[in-house]
Order: sequence, then structure tokens, then C-alpha cells
Amino acid sequence: MKIAITCENNQVFQHFGHTPGFAVFEIEDGKVVSQKELSSGGTGHGALATLLAEAQIDLLICGGIGGGAINALGNAGIEVVGGAAGDVREVAEAFAAGTLQVREDFHCNHHHHGEGHSCGSHSCGSNSCGH
Repeated sequence: MKIAITCENNQVFQHFGHTPGFAVFEIEDGKVVSQKELSSGGTGHGALATLLAEAQIDLLICGGIGGGAINALGNAGIEVVGGAAGDVREVAEAFAAGTLQVREDFHCNHHHHGEGHSCGSHSCGSNSCGH
């Protein structure tokens, strides 16, 4: 299985549509077997679903994400696990082991761009990620 985690400075980035890149992990038999980076290339929102589909990603793990992005990813055959935080390697290992803990309030219900704002308990559009 190939998973991508929104990433900045090795932490789960908290807004899918503004992520600078992804940590991509191959998981086999409940263990992480490889890791690489995938740049978002400055694209956002809908284009990211295409980028991940072209990279043959099976599942995305992120902090916050909106309904439109979830639909775009679903249409590309990519599952979504939202509400994650922390070190991307630790998150990938926890996912592989079946022990990943996530927040339930990870949906962003907005259409703002540029300015930082609050979506649930995380900050979207700011330069912070993780907790």
C-alpha cells in the first residue's frame, strides 16, 4: 500500500489544500518499508488529487481537509484519513500498525484563500502544522 501524508518540516501539515508537499510511504505487512518526498509543486486543492493519483497513492493522511477535496480524492480512488498530527514517520508507522489516533473534527468547511483562519481545532492557511 502506498500512502501520502501532508508534510512540512517532517510534521503533518494541517491543511491539505495548502500543503507544500507529501511524505510518501510504502507499507507492507504492517510495516513501513520505504519513504520518499513528493512536492506539491505549488498546486493546491483539486490539482493535488490528480498529483496523488499520478503517484499511485492509495490513501492520504492529513490534518484538515474540505469536502470538495475528499470528493476529488475519492473520485481518484484515494481513501482519506483526516485529523492526524505529529511526526510523519511516526504517523505512518502508527497507521501501518493499526494504532493511529486522529481527531474527529478534521473537516474544513470554508472557501477562503490566503488568510489564515480556524477550522475546528487546527489552523488552516497558516505556516504551522502539528500540535
